[in-house]
Amino acid sequence: MAQSGSDPTPNEAVMNGYRLVRGLGRGNTSRVYLAEKTGVDGPGTVRAVRAGTRVALKLPLPDTLADQAAAERFANEVRLTLQFRHPHLVQGLEGTPFGPDSHLAMHHYPDGTLARYLASETLSLTAALQILADVASGMAYLHASDAVHQDVKTQNVYLEGTGLPGVYRAALGDFGSTYFQAQGGQVSGSPFYMAPEVYQGEMTGPPSDVYSFGVLAYELLTGERPHRAETYEALMMSHLMHFPAPLNVEGLPKNLARLLDMALAKRPADRPDSVQLRRGLLHSLGQPDDQGALNEGTDAPAAPVTPVTRASVGRHGPAAPAAPTPSPAPARPAQEPEKRSWNPFKRRK
Repeated sequence: MAQSGSDPTPNEAVMNGYRLVRGLGRGNTSRVYLAEKTGVDGPGTVRAVRAGTRVALKLPLPDTLADQAAAERFANEVRLTLQFRHPHLVQGLEGTPFGPDSHLAMHHYPDGTLARYLASETLSLTAALQILADVASGMAYLHASDAVHQDVKTQNVYLEGTGLPGVYRAALGDFGSTYFQAQGGQVSGSPFYMAPEVYQGEMTGPPSDVYSFGVLAYELLTGERPHRAETYEALMMSHLMHFPAPLNVEGLPKNLARLLDMALAKRPADRPDSVQLRRGLLHSLGQPDDQGALNEGTDAPAAPVTPVTRASVGRHGPAAPAAPTPSPAPARPAQEPEKRSWNPFKRRK
């Protein structure tokens, strides 16, 4: 069903028989709903999404469909979300990339984004490292597929509980800016997470994703972003010229801290790759790393989450799954400054 100029309301069946249950979020180009597939399946019916299944349904806004560049970005997200298959990438179920019926049905991650979680809650060190290991694993899969995400950040990491208190598994999503290196793409990113070379207008690559991951890791482990500023220009200069304090988190293995610090290196060649990050994080958790499973697009069965230290209490509270000790959430970083008078992004052939 084609979208009208106004936002659809809950309990309205839209887009190939989905009943909207409630809104989950809205961005600049799309809206996401918790939705339920309607219809009755008869004998022998084959569907990408079975009737009664609840999904996260992303619908482009009317302005998105009216703008060619925005519509292409949404279509890119639909195609790639359905193409990628990895337990730590957001799972696409079905979708239509172009036209008035454009939509994307995805697995619903009931605990929302990492950014939303961190706005009010804290994580144990072990739980934080597990989330980072999951994101690094999904990122390594993309890089092995010759793809660059370009927008690794807390808002694009989705959480799902494991049944243990305070323990979550994570999936990296939002592939609107993702591209394959052999085909080229438009340079993109979010200012707080962009690598120095991106600010300089150079083409992105896997090392740029690694830098963004380093920012995410620093934020998750310390409660603060490594670079903060009130204006876009000041933030750019911080990424280009300033060096954040080394990670010094109680219970964090020193070799892992050094590895994560290296992810924030100014020069792309000085950063570890995503496989090294995944291996280092899994090793710190006492979990195996199955390279064969990565290449096949699947992960080895998750090992039980074990505390990094016997008593790793700090910013992250007690190690899961023990009952958490109440503690204040880290102060949230400021909103991203807007790009005003200068835009470093350049289209590259």
